[in-house]
Amino acid sequence: MTGGFLAPPEWHAGLAGVVAVAGALLRDEAGCVLVVRQTYRDAWALPGGICEFGEPPHAGCTREVLEETGLAIEAGRLLTVDWQPAAAEYGPGARPSVYFLFDGGTVAAGTPIRLQADELDAYDFVQPAGLGARLPPPGARRALAALAAQAAGGTAYLPQQAG
Repeated sequence: MTGGFLAPPEWHAGLAGVVAVAGALLRDEAGCVLVVRQTYRDAWALPGGICEFGEPPHAGCTREVLEETGLAIEAGRLLTVDWQPAAAEYGPGARPSVYFLFDGGTVAAGTPIRLQADELDAYDFVQPAGLGARLPPPGARRALAALAAQAAGGTAYLPQQAG
């Protein structure tokens, strides 16, 4: 439809793309944060992953946490929105990402965690003070900002500059 509310399809097809990622800040009853070790990157992260095409971030969070940990949660309040520029090491087709981190609530003692074996090989509950040592810098920054936003009752926006 031209001349109306919708732009021509060729204009829309030429828009820049962005990868939507969603995860959850899950804590145990002592306030420690759930982290999982990714086999495909040999790194620790908060549970979550890439949203499917057309999937809203809160739904992607709920789905990813269930797939990765077996925990059936509802994505709670949005805690952080983290803009990450395209990583140059992924080549010219790399796209920036927007990471939505939601409050995933508290995991009760004794709740079984079943890891997605083809992506994860370990989990742990880490004291907030230890997150900087366990997570890669962007993940630690995101997790600590989420904890602060959770405590303050707000949401944090974490823009990263390309470069």
